[in-house]
Amino acid sequence: MKRRTFLRNASAATAGAIVIPTIVPSSVFGKNAPSNTIQLAQIGCGRIARVHDMADLFRYENARFVAVCDVDKNRMADGKKLVEDTYSKKYGSNSAVDVKMYEDYREILLRSDIDAVVISTPDHWHSQPAIEAALAGKDIYLQKPTSLTVTEGRLLSDIVHRQGVILQVGTQQRSDAQFRVAAELVRNGRIGKVHTVKIGLPGDPSGPLFEKMPVPSALNFDMWLGSTPEIDYTEQLVHPQKGYDRPGWLRHENYGAGMITGWGQHHYDSAAWGMDTEFTGPVSVEAVAQFPKFGSWNVHGDFMVKHEYENGITVYTSGGFPNGIRYEGTDGWVFVTRGAYRATASDPVPAGATKALDASDPKILESKIGENEIHLYQSKEQHLNWLDCIKSRKPPISPVEIGHRACTVCLISHIAMKVPGILKWNPKTERFVDNDLANSMLSRPQRYPYGTDYIKR
Repeated sequence: MKRRTFLRNASAATAGAIVIPTIVPSSVFGKNAPSNTIQLAQIGCGRIARVHDMADLFRYENARFVAVCDVDKNRMADGKKLVEDTYSKKYGSNSAVDVKMYEDYREILLRSDIDAVVISTPDHWHSQPAIEAALAGKDIYLQKPTSLTVTEGRLLSDIVHRQGVILQVGTQQRSDAQFRVAAELVRNGRIGKVHTVKIGLPGDPSGPLFEKMPVPSALNFDMWLGSTPEIDYTEQLVHPQKGYDRPGWLRHENYGAGMITGWGQHHYDSAAWGMDTEFTGPVSVEAVAQFPKFGSWNVHGDFMVKHEYENGITVYTSGGFPNGIRYEGTDGWVFVTRGAYRATASDPVPAGATKALDASDPKILESKIGENEIHLYQSKEQHLNWLDCIKSRKPPISPVEIGHRACTVCLISHIAMKVPGILKWNPKTERFVDNDLANSMLSRPQRYPYGTDYIKR
C-alpha cells in the first residue's frame, strides 16, 4: 500500500482495527503463552536495535517480538530473521513465531494484538512514532534523545500522560547500580552541599564532502527523511548498506544534534538524578562550540557548555573532562561513569580507563544509606523494568517527563552553541527570556506530510 493512500485511509481503518491472530502455539512458551505474553513490535531494525534493544528483550520470556518495521527492506528482513532465528534457537522450533514485516509503522499501530512498540529509529524519527503509538494506546520503549525540539518533546510528554500509556526512555544508565548509588550519596549529603557538576562528553569529528549517489532500491528514502528537508541521497548521511557500523546520520543536524543529544541525554538525566532537578531545568545556559567549515557532516565538535540552576549548582560539560559525571560539594566529590560497559561498540567510553564509581574519600563510597534517608528507584535492567511496568502499570524508572526534561537540557545547549551570550531560560514556561532568536529554535519546519505538526490528536 502506498504511504499516502494509507494515511488517507488510516482514520477510517482504525474504527475496525486490523486483528492478526498469533500463530505461536502455547506449548512453545508454557506459562508465558500468548495470553500472558507482552507482544512487541520493533520499529527500526538498525544497529542500536540489534545489539541493544532487541538483544536485551530477547532475554525475557514474558515478551516476544511478533512484528518488525524498517524503511530499508534489507534491514527489515534482517530484523525478521534475527527474531525468528533467536526464538528458534531458544525454543527449539522453527515455527516458534512468524514475524510480520512492515515498511510503515502505522500499520503496526492498527494491530490490536500488539501491546507495545520499541522505537529504535534515527533521532529525527523518535517523537512522531512515539506520539502516534501513544494515541493508539500502545506502551512504548523509546530510544533517546526523546525529541529533536523542545516543542515536540513537550507534546510527546503531554500526550503520553493524557493517554496513560507506559513510556520508558532508553536512558539505561538509571538501571546501572553505580549511577543510582552516586545519586543517593549526593542526595543524602555525603559530599556536603553540591556546588559544581562536571560532565565529560566528547564531540564528533568532521569529514569530507560526500557525492550524490543513487538511492538503493530497498530504501524508502522519502520516508527515511521524514519531516527533514529533501536532499540528495548519499550513503554516508544515512546508514551503511552492508553491515551495522555507526551510521553517518549521527553527524548531520537534519537528523540529530551530535553528541550533545546523542549521549548528552544519558549524562544530563543521571546528573539531574543526583542534583534533584529531574522535573525542572537550568535558569541560564552559555556555550561555545566548533562546527565544521567544510564537508557533509555538520554537527558540533569540541565544545563547552555552562548551566546555572536555581538551587545554586553550576554544571559544566566538555570533552575535556573524563566521560562521566563528577559531583563536587563542600565536603568532597563523587565521580560516576559506565566504566567498561558499552551499549554499542562505538560508544565513546574508554574501556578500563576509569573506575565506574570513585570518590575523594573511600569512606564516602562505604557509607550506608539509612532507613529514613533518600532511597532512589531501583531497576535491575532498563528493558525488564519497562516490561514489569507494562504489567503493573506503575511508572517506569525513566518516564517521559524526566526524559523530556533531560533532553531539553541537551537541546537548549545546542541552541546556545549557535546563539552567543548568556541565555536566560525559564524551565516552567520552557521558553528563553527576551530572546526571539533562541525561541525561534525551539521548533523547526516540518516537511509535509511528515512531522508532529500534522498528527491528528
